[in-house]
Order: sequence, then C-alpha cells, then structure tokens
Amino acid sequence: MGRKQKNRLGSVLFILFVLPFMIPAPVFASAAAANIKPDDIGAILPLWSVLPFVGILLSIALFPLFAPKFWHHHFPKVSAFWALVFAVPFLFFFKETALYQIAHIYIVDYVPFIILLWALFTVSGGIYVKGTLKGTPAVNVTLLLIGTLLASLIGTTGASMLLIRPVLRSNTWRKYKVHTMVFFIFLISNIGGGLTPLGDPPLFLGFLHGVPFFWTLKLLPIVAFAAAVLLALYFILDSFYYRKEDKSGLQATETEPLQIQGAHNFIFLAGIVGGVLFSGLVNIGEVNIFGVHQSTANLVKDGLLIAMGLASLAFTKMEIRKGNEFSWGPILEVAYLFAGIFMTIIPALAMLKAGADGALGFVIKSVETPAHYFWASGALSSFLDNAPTYLTFFSSAIGKFYPGMAEAEAVARLIVEKIPYLAAISAGSVFMGANTYIGNAPNFMVKSIAEEAGVAMPSFFGYMFKYSIPMLIVLFILITLVFF
Repeated sequence: MGRKQKNRLGSVLFILFVLPFMIPAPVFASAAAANIKPDDIGAILPLWSVLPFVGILLSIALFPLFAPKFWHHHFPKVSAFWALVFAVPFLFFFKETALYQIAHIYIVDYVPFIILLWALFTVSGGIYVKGTLKGTPAVNVTLLLIGTLLASLIGTTGASMLLIRPVLRSNTWRKYKVHTMVFFIFLISNIGGGLTPLGDPPLFLGFLHGVPFFWTLKLLPIVAFAAAVLLALYFILDSFYYRKEDKSGLQATETEPLQIQGAHNFIFLAGIVGGVLFSGLVNIGEVNIFGVHQSTANLVKDGLLIAMGLASLAFTKMEIRKGNEFSWGPILEVAYLFAGIFMTIIPALAMLKAGADGALGFVIKSVETPAHYFWASGALSSFLDNAPTYLTFFSSAIGKFYPGMAEAEAVARLIVEKIPYLAAISAGSVFMGANTYIGNAPNFMVKSIAEEAGVAMPSFFGYMFKYSIPMLIVLFILITLVFF
C-alpha cells in the first residue's frame, strides 16, 4: 500500500472510528438533562444522534472501496463498533428508557426480520431450477417479469430468494451482468411488491390498520407503469450488452430441458406465507418479553417459519443445495450488518414516531400534496425501515384530514375520499426502497448472493450514482407527473 493510500485510509479510519466518540456523549447529555418523560424520547433526541447510523452506512459504502480485505474479514466488528458508539452513551444517559428502546427494536423488529429472511433463504435454496436457461435479453426480461408478478404473491423477499439463483445461472456465461442484478433489485425486490399486503411490509402494516386487503390493487396502474418502463429500459440495455458478448461457447452448449428439483419446498414456502398472514389476521393476546409486549401470533409465526426452514433442511437432498451453490455466507453478512443498522436506527425511528415534535418534524410539516407524500415517504424509506415510515405518513394523513376521529372510521374515509394520498404513501414507501442497498430487506441479500457467485456488484454509492439516481429518480419524477 502506497503512502497516499495509507494517508487516505488513515483519514477514513479517523472519520469513521475516532470522531464518533467525540459527539454522542455531549449530545445525549444535553438531551437527558431535559428531563422529559421516557415515552417522549423521540421529541428530545437531536438530529445529530443519527450520526452512528450515518457512520455504519459510510462504512458499508467506503470500506469495500478503500480497504476491501479489512472489510471482508472484519465487517462484523465494524457493525458491532457502530452499535456500541450509539448504545453505550444512550444507555448511560437514558438508562431504563434506552434499555427498553433497544430491547423493543430487537425483539419486535430485528429477530422477526432475520427469522423471515433465514426461512426464505433456506427454503428457496432447496428449490433448484435445473436445465439450460441461456441469458438472452428475451429470457432475462421474462424472468424479471415473472419475479415482478410473484413479488406481490409471495413477497419481495420470497420472490427475490426464489429467482436470484436461476437468473444468476442463466447469465453465468455472460461478461456483462451487473445491470441484470440491479434491475432485479429494482423490479423483483421492490416495485413488484406494490399490489398486495403480502408484497411488502408497509402495505401489510396498512392492512393491519384497516386498509382492505384488495385496496392496494388501486396501485396497479402505477406498478404497471413503473414495471413497463423499467423492463423496456432493461431490454434495450441488455440487448446492447448482449451484442458485445462472446457467444462462441454458448452456441456449442447442449440444451438441457428445464426441471425443478426440490419442488416440495414450495409447500414450505406456502407455510411461510401462511404464517405471515396468520400473524396479521389472528389476535391471541400478547406476552411480555423483558418488558416488551410482543404479539403471541407473531411468536407463533416465528416458530412456524423456523419449522419451515428446518423442515427444508431435513427433507431436501444436499445435492440440490450444492447445485444451487448454497452457502450461509450471504445470510450471515446480512445478519451481522443489520444487527448494527437496527441499533443505530433507533433515534431516527423515534424522531419519526414523535411526528411534528421530533427533529425530523420539518419533514412531516412540509407534506401537503400527494406528490409531497410520495417523495417524503420514499426518501425516508430509501434509508430507514419503510414500514414505520409508511405508518408515520399514514398516521399524519389521518391526523391532517380527520383530526380527533377514531382510527377505524378515519381509515374507512381515507381509502375512499383521499385515494391519491394513500396511494402516494404506499407507492413511495414500496418503490423507493430500491434507491439504496439498505432500502428494503432483499436488496442486500441479492447483492451478497450475486457477489458470492462472482458478480462484481457496484459499491453502495456506485449503485446510487450509476443506477438508482439516473434511472429510478427519473422514473419517479415521471410517476409524479402522471399520477400525483
């Protein structure tokens, strides 16, 4: 490593590892001194308290570029470091309140999140689409279209885990395939989930708060428009790259008929979808876990998901997983990194929950039109958990249009009288998760699986500046002009 590279790496390490310790303590000390009730913590935390969250994002973005070997061997430690940068002063100054907030986000959010990802990753890894799929533009567009349609039936995560390996195998022979993985994230991991509550967590949350199951089909014109534009753009781009490929080896390849091995895993996949539906439709009380109230139905769901994953491991031949080049690396990477992300995201989510009284209140106060709701919910969903972001603007719309009204009655009126507003919140929360790798759960999974298969995926910022900003932001501007 040259001297300039060492100096550059030293600057990055100082910014990422030394400077953070100089900020949280005085910030939290001043906030704690305000002596406000524990439930109002989101209203007193300053905007600077999100710096550890920014730090972990910068680590994910910069270390693979400037210190790839260090990152490959030590990313769990980096994630733990940022979690501690936030947690230590937070616990010191806010004590029981901080402990509750940390316990809540791991018990209610992180653990179910990882269980769902693990179950889908495990079950889909036992479904092997064997045979010749030559990654031509027509074949690739067909696979992306199938995945986009499946996303609203089995969820963006389920569809992503089911289709990622067939798409990768179809394009193994190709030199230019990064763009295929990026459009996979755009369409299957995000936009395709916009038609039913099963598609993406924000819509499922709306369903739990009284939005009818099939109301989201009102988003069909928006989803169809977005998917059509992206599929057409992908076909043009893929055709351009396809003409540059060396097809000599492809012509000599023998065609093998398609067949699905491990098809019994579709039963386990259906069990996962059923478990998710069960948790939203059945109310069988709550249990107290370390002071945190968790729905009993959610615990039953988590147990069912674990059972589906274990059943897949027990009843699927190892040869099938070997054919899929299955390994635990991608799910472990996601588990380690998101353990830190969920910790450091606490202040941002608390601010959103505080609404107009929090440090992010200027965002809440500035939204007036459907276009505002679309971009505000989308911008925050690009970096934060899109489920609470959806709920924040959903609640904000109810409070704006039906103040003082019971939620059930307000929602019943909102879905009839203010359709553009709820459609904007729904589309923004679902679509714009594609703007970054961390915007939606399957994005990072797809990236990790693709990299393990040898695809040189773009960096965090490379993904944004080369793909999502020039392509998606332009698309979202068109959606705004046409629909909002």
